[in-house]
Amino acid sequence: MILVTAATAPVGRSIVEQLVEQGRGVRALTRDPRVAGLPAAADLAAGDLSDPESLRAAMAGVSAVFLLAVVPGFAPAFLDAANEAGVRRIVFQSSAAIEDSGDEQPNPIAAFHHDIERAIQASGLEWTFLRLEVASADALQWAFDVPGQLERGDVVRGPYADAAGSPVHFADFAAVAVAALTDDRHAGETYILTGPKSVTNAEQIALVGAALRRTLRYEELSPAEAREAIGPHAPVDVLMESWEKHRVTPAPVTDTVERVTGRPPRTVEQWAADYPAR
Repeated sequence: MILVTAATAPVGRSIVEQLVEQGRGVRALTRDPRVAGLPAAADLAAGDLSDPESLRAAMAGVSAVFLLAVVPGFAPAFLDAANEAGVRRIVFQSSAAIEDSGDEQPNPIAAFHHDIERAIQASGLEWTFLRLEVASADALQWAFDVPGQLERGDVVRGPYADAAGSPVHFADFAAVAVAALTDDRHAGETYILTGPKSVTNAEQIALVGAALRRTLRYEELSPAEAREAIGPHAPVDVLMESWEKHRVTPAPVTDTVERVTGRPPRTVEQWAADYPAR
């Protein structure tokens, strides 16, 4: 049995679906199984990373766990529950903001994920770390609520029209996670994940518009306006620094998806076609 946390988020949902398609036993951890909308073949478990008792119940009979962490301070109870249940491997969605040269990290996002990586390594469990590049994390979408903007009209407002990202399709990230959860060859590996191509913010919105058959316009906010408009839970300094950096250098692109899964990643056009424009 494989446990998937954050099972109703895009990556988690795709991991569950892909494991079900492979005929593997999968348990999905979600706060409210009644509204999860996950495949019928998946075993649903009510719970949360902040609730140790729910973790113990969810990990019964589990051999591997996909972990997406957003709850500070959860790691000790989570890892204790995993060891008590006999879990063998943790596949952790981490951040490529981490610097491996020392304990001091460049920003809070890197520090948060670095501390969890260190705790997992110290736990004695097998591990695989999937480090997502900041420039590949679809930050424009969630930091400026692009789906919400698209509901209101054909103008998307955000920072730096010329800043590049390399968005990774959620199903590609999920496919790498599935490989790491089911194949012993990936134990002890750290993978950097990106999408297949560097495209600017304005180009990303144009691609989404083409997929929706709408003519969208990107309206650039000043840095001060962008900081004011950014979502309340977004790491403002980290994202602004990434966008500013990639105005002059392309966004990073790795071959991890193809190297791990054996097939090319989905194109940016496919990414745009599956964009969550509600």
